[in-house]
Amino acid sequence: MRLQTLAPAKINVCLLLGPPRASDGRHELVTVMQSVSLHDRLVLTEHDGAADVVLCEGVDPQRNLATAAIALFRAHYGWDGPPLQLTIDKRVPVAGGMAGGSADAGGALRLLHHATGLGAPDDLEALALALGADVPSQIRPGRVLATGAGEHLQRVPGVTGYGVVIVRSELGLSTADVFREAGRLGLARSVEQLAAGLAEVQAALPDLPDALCVNELAPAALSLRPELQLRLDDLMRCGADVALVSGSGPTTVGLFRDLDAARAAAGELPNALLAKSVGPDVGEVT
Repeated sequence: MRLQTLAPAKINVCLLLGPPRASDGRHELVTVMQSVSLHDRLVLTEHDGAADVVLCEGVDPQRNLATAAIALFRAHYGWDGPPLQLTIDKRVPVAGGMAGGSADAGGALRLLHHATGLGAPDDLEALALALGADVPSQIRPGRVLATGAGEHLQRVPGVTGYGVVIVRSELGLSTADVFREAGRLGLARSVEQLAAGLAEVQAALPDLPDALCVNELAPAALSLRPELQLRLDDLMRCGADVALVSGSGPTTVGLFRDLDAARAAAGELPNALLAKSVGPDVGEVT
């Protein structure tokens, strides 16, 4: 057996922050996520060892969400198939706010479904929440409106026409630290304010106006890493229609309607690359 899939990074085109839930402490969110062409490549094979193994250069296997995804899949479905090796060619930044680990976990579950026939995509999305709030949306890449803590998903057809310039950071930023800082700064909306934001986003989809392309976690990320503001300013100087911190950061992204300006910005800015939006077909298993 040899199966492979791509695990694309995501950007948060919109992220509205609500209050933490009493049940599990996770924040209620309204977020529109878009998969982009920057991706990891995952290859699943059987191997002769005694246990499953995940190989990913620069990432501790025991801290890799893909390792946890395989263990969760086995436990949930009671699957006792032969030991597996998952090899990840890592391109998406770790702790970069682009769901790099979550995309790998989603890709691992996708591969396991194809290898075993167990777990319909809807079931896998429900299961994946145990791994992290971003993982359910990464079972099936593309564009999605996520609510709750990320477990309620509405697929949004099509892809955006923006050129996407991704500016990577050499240092990661802990999602937990950013959410704690958001709490300290009092950034969360009330339940009523979040509901009003959701209604506004739903009315605007499938494509959002620039005014709704916001990230309400950004002030927390900028409080922890003030230098990120310079990157946002550089993206706007280079012609971006919108410049955002992606997710919890520290990756910053510029959305450009002018593709020539996007190409020029990607060539000018340090640690930048040009990407495009991609649809669900990017996650096909072969």
